[in-house]
Amino acid sequence: MTTLALFDFDGTITQSDSFTSFVKFYHGTSKFLLGFIFFSPILILMKLGVVGNGLVKNMVFSYFFKGASENQFNEQCQHYSLQVLPSLLRPKAIETLNSHLNNSDDVVIVSASPENWIMPWAIPQGIRVISTTVEVKDGFLTGMLSSKNCYGPEKVLRIKNALDLSQYKSIVAYGDSKGDREMLELANESHYKPFRN
Repeated sequence: MTTLALFDFDGTITQSDSFTSFVKFYHGTSKFLLGFIFFSPILILMKLGVVGNGLVKNMVFSYFFKGASENQFNEQCQHYSLQVLPSLLRPKAIETLNSHLNNSDDVVIVSASPENWIMPWAIPQGIRVISTTVEVKDGFLTGMLSSKNCYGPEKVLRIKNALDLSQYKSIVAYGDSKGDREMLELANESHYKPFRN
């Protein structure tokens, strides 16, 4: 039996939020700023707990990506994962992640960010991704999510649906926000806000 290592992505492996970083990469700084100024009232309500995280993510994602070509979107995700993502990574997180891989542990990223720009970085290293998925119809993004936002209790539900946890001798989890609480509670060994200097 092996160990299962569960990693949150944004803020845990990365130093900052990859969703906002990707929007800026895809659309440029001007459209990024205009969009987030437009959504600032509802983002404040989300922070206050008045509006749900999943609803806000769907609205913001739709604003920026509804109607985008699936091929173009995934091509830009690939470029982002190679050109921008490496500069966002926390060195200590990568060191720990590589340690798990070298020990032949099963390493899984569990993230609320769409899988499209995480997988091109993770899969070649042998890292599995459980993440939010986006809806595509006839080759174009609808602007909607095709899964629930992979956040909070949804993380644990998705982990249990994807993996047979009885096959692991232990579970180690790494996270940095309230959206990771349930995942951290699932583990035998949990690390909250690790990899900080």
